[in-house]
Amino acid sequence: MNNAKDTDNTRTSIAGQELRVTRIFHAPRELVFKAWTDPEHLPKWWGPKGFTNTVQEIDVRPGGVWRYVMHGPDGVDYDNKITYHKIVSPEQLVYSHGDGDDDEQFHVTVTFAEQANSTTELTMTSRFKTAADLEKVVKEYGAIEGAKSTLDRLEEQLATM
Repeated sequence: MNNAKDTDNTRTSIAGQELRVTRIFHAPRELVFKAWTDPEHLPKWWGPKGFTNTVQEIDVRPGGVWRYVMHGPDGVDYDNKITYHKIVSPEQLVYSHGDGDDDEQFHVTVTFAEQANSTTELTMTSRFKTAADLEKVVKEYGAIEGAKSTLDRLEEQLATM
């Protein structure tokens, strides 16, 4: 499954086991990075529109863990666990994303590239264990639409910061 898709200001592509999502934000890199790492802001925008989060613990540092329950608009709850591996402020985050059963369903690298005029290019690359695993989350869970919606919420959060 190889494809590339552009919607609004979000570009997505799939190659093998990797889903890449890129978006330009009209905000300074330090502010975008803060939205991803500050426990005050992160839970407010994380997840697609209509979802909310209950934070169980959040420790954004290498070796730290963010455990939360994501509540879907249909009433379904999703256990999540993010384990941070590398944090280079304000350039990069590397983490594993899992749930209650599997600590690493996929591995994520987020880069924050400073652009002209106080804009930031964010690139999020999620690497799944297999191409079939990635295909499943795209088809069954709407991963591409969910990523775009999540980044829409990030953009809204940045406007409040």
